[in-house]
Amino acid sequence: MNLLAIETATESCSVALLCGDTLRDVSELAPRRHAERVLPMAEQLLAEAGLSRRQLDVIAVGRGPGAFTGVRLAVSLAQGLALALDIPVVPVSSLAALAMEAPIDAPRILALLDARMGELYAGAFARTPDGSVTALDDEHVGAAAEIELPPDAGWWVVGSGCKAYAGLLALRLAAPRGSDGDRHPQARHVARLGALRYAAGAAVAPELALPVYLRDKVALTLAERMR
Repeated sequence: MNLLAIETATESCSVALLCGDTLRDVSELAPRRHAERVLPMAEQLLAEAGLSRRQLDVIAVGRGPGAFTGVRLAVSLAQGLALALDIPVVPVSSLAALAMEAPIDAPRILALLDARMGELYAGAFARTPDGSVTALDDEHVGAAAEIELPPDAGWWVVGSGCKAYAGLLALRLAAPRGSDGDRHPQARHVARLGALRYAAGAAVAPELALPVYLRDKVALTLAERMR
């Protein structure tokens, strides 16, 4: 199986190519440059593997949550490529891909992304025997000071949310096992999770691969900013 994965839900722009058991990926922090970087990254990986687009079997995509523009870009590209090649798409949670950035020996992972406007995107995950992750609850978004967090049980906390709201989280997660606020969802994890989902029959037609925003508001109004 040849699988191309795209992840642009945060400042990090990344693409991965999984050919059988061989995984290649490229990633860079490229705020506001995702649109110009993502296709050249894909072409670079295909060239390195000696493949053409026509030899791809499936596209995996980070479907959010995350930055609205970044999520839309990834899903739109995945849809466009898949339609042109007549292949399916496997949507993968960007929070699950972020959780995969935690150490392999972290059994319970809290993935947090800074959602701006004083809010967090949050997802709780457990490490599985095969090294991937499985969701323990529905992903959600809410005010950082009020968002529902799981009971403290030695969580490893990962993502920009734990860095942006470190003070608040310290009050609510008294004894995390560890944390890393500089991690972003990566396409290499979207590829691994996407391959598992593809094998489980979770691929969909391109037009059914939809972004997940968790909220429908992009920015605060002027009045809200002045409060």
